[in-house]
Amino acid sequence: MRVPTIVARNGRFKLTKTRRGLARPFLALLLATPVWCGAEAPSIDPADDSSHFGPPERLLFWNSAQKVAGFRNMARIVPTRRIAAAAKPRPFPAAEVDLDELEFDAGGGALTTREYMKRKNVAGLLVLKDGTIRYERYALGNAKDTPWVSFSVAKSVVSMLIGAAIQDGYIESVDEHVTDYLPRLKGSSYEQSTIRNLLQMASGVEWNEDYDDPASDVSTANWETLALYDFLGRKANAAPPGQRFNYNTAETNLAGTLLRSAIGNNLATYLSEKIWIPMGMEFDASWNLTEPGGGEFGGCCINATLRDYARLGVFAMNDGRLPDGTRVLPEGWMQESTSPSKAFPGYGYFWWLEREGVFRASGIFGQAIYIDTQRNVVIAQHSARDAAFTTEDMTLQLSLFRALSRAVAPD
Repeated sequence: MRVPTIVARNGRFKLTKTRRGLARPFLALLLATPVWCGAEAPSIDPADDSSHFGPPERLLFWNSAQKVAGFRNMARIVPTRRIAAAAKPRPFPAAEVDLDELEFDAGGGALTTREYMKRKNVAGLLVLKDGTIRYERYALGNAKDTPWVSFSVAKSVVSMLIGAAIQDGYIESVDEHVTDYLPRLKGSSYEQSTIRNLLQMASGVEWNEDYDDPASDVSTANWETLALYDFLGRKANAAPPGQRFNYNTAETNLAGTLLRSAIGNNLATYLSEKIWIPMGMEFDASWNLTEPGGGEFGGCCINATLRDYARLGVFAMNDGRLPDGTRVLPEGWMQESTSPSKAFPGYGYFWWLEREGVFRASGIFGQAIYIDTQRNVVIAQHSARDAAFTTEDMTLQLSLFRALSRAVAPD
């Protein structure tokens, strides 16, 4: 049986079919996808979640109840690896204000925060100002201890972990070549590509994500770690490295493989040791694997609570320093990571860029960590909205985030 999946290419959204297997649907989870009709998500008692689980190979097409139950239970549905939390969590101080009725521009009208959460199936929304909780709401049966799948928010975490590997001396710099850490790719087009090129989605290596073409790369690749590694090693150059932005899901996994090779460890373990425990994360998280016992998806699917999403945002906003001042990332790493690339000014090192000092990690179905360094504001969101991605949804989401940021940090 063949199951459908979705892909974005050059800003256009297409639907076609792929081969069977659990790894293949997850490649599409890393991408922007088209609209389809859905329903308002129900509030489900977590004790009843298992009765709503959908088939993992159909994840992109789960109904609203399946999303709510499944997005908070990925470790029960697919292979994952544990990310251990701190033995003594670091609490957030709170000075909450009621922003439920805050109005923001919805394009031709206005919505309130409360209305937005209901219409867009938001499961959790948290606003921090100066490290203090100013607004925190949950819905759909979620609570502060509910893990939720991040989808492509994980890319930005991989970017930070590569910074940590540089700080630790496992990687010398982002200007080293991919083949310095993945020698199996010597003799391939990746001899010309650097780690920086991977992080900016500008390796220059040929890659076709056209699902209308049954012979395209995205339709024919095997997404298990070693098979994908070999598949990419056979690709030709399509452009000089660093010159052309090409959103390439496969290379986000390759970045994860490179990182695992450099540190000699699993990504989940490294994340726990470098960020999760020392940042005082409250709850264990998990990271989806490409296959049972295999490597973590470099571009997808860390499952964590909303407050711990927000702590990741604080860590990024503080340039990779821990609360006690210990530096985990090289000094200036986040500024470098969130500087426009030559290939595409709206993208850094696996971070989407809004304007100077404002950047975000973004995942389909509305997952987000929004960071406004100018206002010292972090916003985190869990969501199960109908469409994986639409421009209209993203525009609305960013309008809300800007309004929330201004509300807690007025000009």
